Amino acid sequence: MRTNYSDNFFNVSSEYGFLPQNRPITSLPKRYSELQNILDRMPVELPDGNPGILAIPNKIEKVVENLPNYFELVKKEDDIMIIQGLFRGYCFLSSAFTLESSYQEFVKSKKYGKARNFLPQQIAQPFVYVAEKLDVYPWLEYHYAYSLGNFKVLDESDNFHWSNLDQCVKFSGKKDETGFIMNHVDINQHSPTLVESVMEALISIEKRDDESLNHWLEKNFNSMVKVNERRKEMWVASRWKHYNDFRIFIMGIKGNEEIFGDGLIYQGVSDEPRQYRGQTGAQDNIIPMEDIFTGVINFYPKNQLTKYLMDLRTYRPKCIQYFFNDLRDEIEKIEGKSLFNYLVKSKNSDGLCFLLAIVEEIYKFRNGHWQFVQKYIMANTKYAKATGGTPIISWIPNQIKAVLEFIKIIIENISQIGEIKNDLAKQIFNSSNQTINSKINLLDKQLIIVQDQDYNPGKVFELNQKYNLQDANLEKK
Repeated sequence: MRTNYSDNFFNVSSEYGFLPQNRPITSLPKRYSELQNILDRMPVELPDGNPGILAIPNKIEKVVENLPNYFELVKKEDDIMIIQGLFRGYCFLSSAFTLESSYQEFVKSKKYGKARNFLPQQIAQPFVYVAEKLDVYPWLEYHYAYSLGNFKVLDESDNFHWSNLDQCVKFSGKKDETGFIMNHVDINQHSPTLVESVMEALISIEKRDDESLNHWLEKNFNSMVKVNERRKEMWVASRWKHYNDFRIFIMGIKGNEEIFGDGLIYQGVSDEPRQYRGQTGAQDNIIPMEDIFTGVINFYPKNQLTKYLMDLRTYRPKCIQYFFNDLRDEIEKIEGKSLFNYLVKSKNSDGLCFLLAIVEEIYKFRNGHWQFVQKYIMANTKYAKATGGTPIISWIPNQIKAVLEFIKIIIENISQIGEIKNDLAKQIFNSSNQTINSKINLLDKQLIIVQDQDYNPGKVFELNQKYNLQDANLEKK
């Protein structure tokens, strides 16, 4: 693999993981004061409790009319931190401008209304330019805009707990939005160790050093346990009943024709409507990296849902896309073209157990995410599309099936090889072997329920507890 995966904002490495190498700027330079002023006044609820721009129907149209076109000024920028800050600002403003009408309809009827299908030139021109500078799509996304490039640490320490983080730019202005997206930043504080363990495991394989390989697999597993511990705090950080306070503003154009119709016209840039997927946690990097590293990716079903998943891989910074591509190439060079095959051929039962443990954590992450969908989305709205434009009911189960199939195969091969020496490895194997059937049955029964158009989301969620596979710290309100 190459030695550098950096665009000077992100730097995929054992030092930074998937977080920015420097903390994002919290506000734009004074030369963009009128844009910053709109962003500060935009949230539905302002810090003093008063209503912001988005709380008042159509006010954002009048505000944007008076916004200068900073296109010529933006073209002079060469500082990556300012370019990212501008991209973030225009992302938020574009989503707010187009989706405010949809939000207002939801306030009245609890149904998502139609979005505005154009971006005024004073937004579109500078927005498309900074997107091209970053080599990303000109629409709200996860890395530079909504999540990883949108945090500030409240006490300026190294404490990245979600409760010590705040957003630089907001839609709802309420604590549930902040908790929701800052929890993702919190999770990623463990990504440096994950990246390190993946890179070191590949070096161990190259040296044919099984002891070292097992050490780094165990390290990866322990880091994934921490990732899931942080993920589970979502139930506390962002209450499920309040997800619709801000969800509409992170909707994408592509796949959401009910909201955007044929697409969005970027005035002064193109007369043809454009379509881009929306901001989604599926654009995060931890699970995709783990899928490639462990070999879960080899079990993805060949269907349209997997095509959606691979499409979302393009909604990432290019340096992260290069990292994923190179990681996959490195895995292909391993004897047997996968970590799993290498461990089987080496008869490394302990290593297979730690691989199993990692895949189990991937399952916990995805099944926990599936439970979020059941409670935050399915229990709140009948709208059948996720923010990324993918179908809610079948999207995550598609990947869960791949994980469960792989778990079964790993268990079978460990059983055939035997000779587990490490005590923790034995515990991992026994636990996985005892629970695999429950996991399969849970998903099967949930998918049977959701086949009914008038399904009860509460019944889907209750099954998690019945099979003792519910997430921790469930919000009971």
